[in-house]
Amino acid sequence: MYCYFKLGLLINDISDHLPVFAIFDFRLQKKSAEIHQIYKRIRNDETLNAFRSDLINQDWNEIYTNDVNGAYEAFLKCYLDLYNRHCPEVLSRPKSKNNRKPWITKGLQNACKKKNKLYKDFLNLRTAAAEKRYKVYKNKLTNVLRQAEKKYYHRILYENKHNLKATWNILNKVIGKESGSIELPHFFLKDNVVIKKQEDMANEFNSFFVNIGPNLAENITCNLQSKDIIENKNWISHSMYLSDVTENDILTTVYKLKNKTSKDSDGIDMKLIKMTIDCVVKPLHHIFNLSLKLGIFPEKMKIAKVIPFFENGDRHTFNNYRPVSLLSQFSKVLEKLFVNKLDSFIEKNKLLSENQFGFRSNRSTDLAIMKIVEEISTAIDKKKYTIGVFMDLKKAFDTIDHSILISKLYAYGVRGIALNWITSYLKNRQQYVQFGGKKSDLMNIICGLPQGSIVGPKLFILYINDICDISKLLQFVLFADDTNFFCSGDNLKTLAKGIEMEMIKLKMWFDYNKLSLNLTKTKFMVFGNKNRTEVTLSIDNIKIEQVSEFKFLGVMLDDKLTWKSHIFYVKNKLAKSLFVLNKSKYVLPCHIMHMLYCSLVLPYFTYCIEVWGNTYETNIMPLILLQKRAIRIIHKANFRDHTNDLFIKSGLLKLKNLIELQTLLVMFKARNRDLPEDLQKLFIFTTGDENHRRKYDFKQQIARTTLKQKCLSIAGVKMWNSQENQLKSCQNIIKFKRMYKAKQISLYKLDC
Repeated sequence: MYCYFKLGLLINDISDHLPVFAIFDFRLQKKSAEIHQIYKRIRNDETLNAFRSDLINQDWNEIYTNDVNGAYEAFLKCYLDLYNRHCPEVLSRPKSKNNRKPWITKGLQNACKKKNKLYKDFLNLRTAAAEKRYKVYKNKLTNVLRQAEKKYYHRILYENKHNLKATWNILNKVIGKESGSIELPHFFLKDNVVIKKQEDMANEFNSFFVNIGPNLAENITCNLQSKDIIENKNWISHSMYLSDVTENDILTTVYKLKNKTSKDSDGIDMKLIKMTIDCVVKPLHHIFNLSLKLGIFPEKMKIAKVIPFFENGDRHTFNNYRPVSLLSQFSKVLEKLFVNKLDSFIEKNKLLSENQFGFRSNRSTDLAIMKIVEEISTAIDKKKYTIGVFMDLKKAFDTIDHSILISKLYAYGVRGIALNWITSYLKNRQQYVQFGGKKSDLMNIICGLPQGSIVGPKLFILYINDICDISKLLQFVLFADDTNFFCSGDNLKTLAKGIEMEMIKLKMWFDYNKLSLNLTKTKFMVFGNKNRTEVTLSIDNIKIEQVSEFKFLGVMLDDKLTWKSHIFYVKNKLAKSLFVLNKSKYVLPCHIMHMLYCSLVLPYFTYCIEVWGNTYETNIMPLILLQKRAIRIIHKANFRDHTNDLFIKSGLLKLKNLIELQTLLVMFKARNRDLPEDLQKLFIFTTGDENHRRKYDFKQQIARTTLKQKCLSIAGVKMWNSQENQLKSCQNIIKFKRMYKAKQISLYKLDC
C-alpha cells in the first residue's frame, strides 16, 4: 500500500488549464543489474602528436623477419604499447544530467521566472492590466527564445561545418531523432532456462552466432545421381599472380577506406590508422608483402569482435538479434590490397557472369532492375508471358562451405600462393561477443565468410557464380545473395512446367553448395497483359506463393510494370521526410534545410528513377506535388507560392528534369560503352562520318506496346537524340551533369 501526502495545482502557463499534480510515497525496489565501468581514452591533438612522434622514432628492426605471424605480433604489440602509453584509458565519470536547453542562458532563466510570476499575478488579480502585462512579456520572451535557439544552432553548425558526423548529430537533435541509449535486457530465455549473468549471456550469444551456419548446413542433404549437372566447369588455364605492393599503394588504400570510429578487438579504429599510417607504412609494407609472398594471413588479424544488434520481437530471445562483426582494422587494409589484385584478375579473365551485379565496379542496383524491366517488357511486346521467381536464402554468407569454395577458386585460376593466402585467411578464424561490459570466450568459426570483411563479398560472388550455368532456359539476375530468375514463353502452363523442371536442378545446386533455400519467403510473379490462366509453382512439393507486387532491390515491382505501387511507396516515405523538414524550418537556416532536402528527400526521387520515372505523368503527379511542397518548406514560402523562383534560388532540378538527367546519364554510359554487355547491346550507334550532325545518336527502335516505348532502350534513345550535340559530345560525366543542370536552370528563368 502507498499513501499520498501532497495534492495541488501547478501554477504554469504550459496549457490553458492548470496542471493537477499528486505526490505519493511510492518506493519501488530497483532492479538489480550488473554495473560495468566505462573507460574512455584520452585522445587529443597533444597525445596523438606524441604518439606519432614515438612511432616515427621507433626502431622496427625486430619485425623484419621471414615469419609473418611473428612480425605482425611484434608490430602490433609495439603499436598498442605506444598507443596505451600516450592515449591511456581512464575511468569515465557519468555526466550530470542537465535538462536545460543549451541556448537558455542565466538571463533567459530569470526572464522565464519573471514570466511565471506575471502569470501568477494575473491569476490572483484577474484584471485587464495584469493580463496585458503578462501577455506582452510572454510574447516578447517567446520571440527572444526562438531567436536564441536559432543563433545557437547557426553557431554550432558553422563550427562543425567540416565535420559531417557532428553536423548530423546536431540535425538529429533539431528534428528530435536522437538515438538514446537502449537498456540491455536483464535476462534471456533459452530452452525455458533463464540466463541472468552478462558473462553467460555473452557466451550464449557467441555460441548462437557461431553455430547458425553449421546448423543450417547440417540440415541440407544432397542426393545427387550425377554431380556433372552442377559441378563448376569454368576452368581456366592460367593462374593469379600476387605481385608486391608499394608503400604508396598502402597509403592510397588506407586513405580511401571509410573514416569509421568503431573499435576492433585491439581497441583500434580506422580513424586512428589514418592519423598514423604515414608513421608505420614501412613496417607494414614489409609485413603485407611477406604475407602475399608466403600466402599466409596473420593469425592476430583473424579475431573478430561481435556486437549483438536487436532487430525486432522479444528482446529476451537470442534469435531476434543479428551479429555486427568488427574485424581487425589492419586486416582490412591487407584485404583491400588483395582484393584490388583479385578484381584485376577477375575482370581481365571475365570470370564473373554478366548476370552478377553485386560487389562489382560499374554495376549497381539500377542496372540490375533495368535489365529485368527490359527483358520483361520485350516479352510483353512480343505477346509473351514472363514468370519471375524471387528466391530467398537463409544466412547465405554463414553457410559457405570452405572446401567447396577452395575448389571453385582453383577452377577460376586462383591457385598457388593466392589460393594458399585465401585458405589461410579462412582457417582458424575466431570471434568473441561483447555484451554490455562483458566479453565471451573465443570460439572457432568452421564455415561461412567473415561478416564485415572486404574479401568476403568477392569470395561469395565467385562461389555463387556458376549457378548461371545450371540452366539455359532461365535468365538470372544476381545481386549478392538476392538470387532471382525470369523466363518467358507463349503458353503460361507450359512455361510454368518448364520452370518447375529447371527449379529441380537449382535445388540440387543449392543443396550441393550447402546453401539453404527459404521456400516460405520465396515468391513468384506472372508478368503480362494477356488473359492469364491460374498457374502454380512448387519445389520439393512445397508450393511457392504467387504475388502481384514484390520489393526487389528497394523497388516495388508490380505484375504489369505500371510502377504505381512503387510511387505509392515513395510517396509514403516522402511524407515522413516532409514532416521532419517542416519541423526544422523555424530553427535551421535555408542552406541547412537545403542539405536536409538532399539527404532526406532527394534520394527517394533519384533511386532507380531512370527505370520507373518514365511512366505516365498522371502516375508521378503526386511526387511532383510533394517535391513542390518540400521546396516551399526549405524556403519557408507560403503554401500557394509559385515554385519556379524557388528552384532557381536553390539550384535544384524539378522532378521531370531529374528523370531526364538520370536517363541521360545511362545513355552517356552507353555512348562511352560503360554498360554491362547485356545492356550495352540494347543501344546501337548510328553509322556515318565524323561531320554528320547525327554522329552522337543511337538508332531508334520501334515497339508495339506503350510499356516498351517507355523503357530506356527506346525512351532513353529518343531523349538522348533530342539533345544538342554540345551536350552529347561531352566526355566527362561531371561536366555533363553541370551542363545539363545549367541549361535547365536557364530555362526556368525564361519561364518566370
